[in-house]
Amino acid sequence: MSELENNNQNAQEFLKGLWNENPVFVAVLGMCPALAVTNTAINSLAMGLATTFVLMCSSILVSSLRSIIPKQVRITAYIIIIATFVTVVDFALAAFTPAIHKELGAFIALIVVNCLILGRQEAFASKNTVGLSILDALGMSVGFTFAMLCIGIPREILGSGSLFNIPLFGESFEPWVIMILPPGGFFMLGFLLLGFNWYSQKKQRLIQGVGNK
Repeated sequence: MSELENNNQNAQEFLKGLWNENPVFVAVLGMCPALAVTNTAINSLAMGLATTFVLMCSSILVSSLRSIIPKQVRITAYIIIIATFVTVVDFALAAFTPAIHKELGAFIALIVVNCLILGRQEAFASKNTVGLSILDALGMSVGFTFAMLCIGIPREILGSGSLFNIPLFGESFEPWVIMILPPGGFFMLGFLLLGFNWYSQKKQRLIQGVGNK
């Protein structure tokens, strides 16, 4: 494989998670944190970064050990690896940012059963080199964090009148309280999925139109 082809493959592995295979807007994975902890932008970012750390470290270890882990126990091994890094994140947040740790609560531990993380180990990291696994994990993580912020930022602005706990409006602003409640997560996710699918279909029709010409 030439250097150009290798660079193109690396770029594709990273970029696919941002748009074409976005874990939230396309694969519709990680719905539990996407709906539950996105009532503020800071919680969305914290969950995105925590998931990034777990996914990156798990992918590196699974890819490194892919020829050693027996196929019969691979899922169990993946879960143990993921749970180990989730524990690291849990303790780190509790030690350094106790307020955020309290806000995220049980959803930190639930990263262990996030289909995004376990799915990438089974579908990609266990079958590819460490380098490609890192690019895949990084792209998926950035795509997941981007989706979390797309949901969390509007919810906080509309529901609290602030962004990253910084007030944006005067005292006359009347917050849309529903946006920081569970129904607000469903509303925002629904609107974003609608917009994402509309744009994807429009782009696809445009490409087909150009191809027909």
